[in-house]
Amino acid sequence: MHHLRSCSVTRTVLGFVAVGLATFAAPAHAATINSVYGSSITSDPNAAAIESTINQAVQFYELNISTAVTVTIDFQEMSSGLGQSSTYYGAITYSQYLSALQSHSSGNAVDTAALASLPGGPNNPVNGTTTVNVTTANLRALGFSAVPPGGAADSTVSVNTSITNYGGNYNPSFYSLLAVIEHEMDEALGLGSNLGSGTMNTAVRPEDLFRYSASGVRSYTTSSSATSYFSINGGVTNLINFNQSGGGSDYGDWASSGTPHVQDAYGTPGSAPSLGVELTALDAIGYNFVSTPEPASFWLVGLGAVCFLVRRRRA
Repeated sequence: MHHLRSCSVTRTVLGFVAVGLATFAAPAHAATINSVYGSSITSDPNAAAIESTINQAVQFYELNISTAVTVTIDFQEMSSGLGQSSTYYGAITYSQYLSALQSHSSGNAVDTAALASLPGGPNNPVNGTTTVNVTTANLRALGFSAVPPGGAADSTVSVNTSITNYGGNYNPSFYSLLAVIEHEMDEALGLGSNLGSGTMNTAVRPEDLFRYSASGVRSYTTSSSATSYFSINGGVTNLINFNQSGGGSDYGDWASSGTPHVQDAYGTPGSAPSLGVELTALDAIGYNFVSTPEPASFWLVGLGAVCFLVRRRRA
């Protein structure tokens, strides 16, 4: 079983300027994702099929994210593991992040519940620090000016095509290339946890704001025995369990059990994971969608709405 290595590396962006947190009317299908293919892909005998799979993932996000944002992602192949991403991020205050979420809210059930679960600053409610580390793509989606240095891409996504299914070929012992790409793209857009970084008392990541062990009780620990799940309504509803297995796996991923999900920490061979709770998570951290994400199991007590979302990582 392979675990996805997305967001295994995050690189700090220094000196970006925070601008314009005013609300704006974003047109439908407003997201643009620029795909740049490395020579490891373009020289592959199966380049056309690999690029077609990447384009399929890109088109899904472009057609469904209504936030006006342009994201650049470099794609390349890797020879070990399953997938990984290296993504730039910037640090802003929790108060700035909360204000941006409020001003860019679509007003749907996901945003309404998520915002209601977040107290005012200046300290974040997870570990009490005043800072949040946000990917450059997520920052721009929230109205900040955040550009990687030297014209670099927002993220570099690497995938192992030697053990993945794509282009009509199917091997039951292989993994879905589409799901691996979606997993890593979710992290480039902003999913992920600061847990496991070795700096638990510093800035948290946006997804950490929705990590609970019980109603009203936040969970922020690397303990393998801890209960941690994703919830947008203050822990009342457990949408999916977070991964707590450690060993280099990503704490921002889902625990791998039962039905395979795109953002599972460990891939399931022969499966075709689809986007669901991942989309709810992207919605909660600042992206708006053409229609409200709705997974099969989620229920917002008192708001009468459902949600869902997407994937990423290692080997």
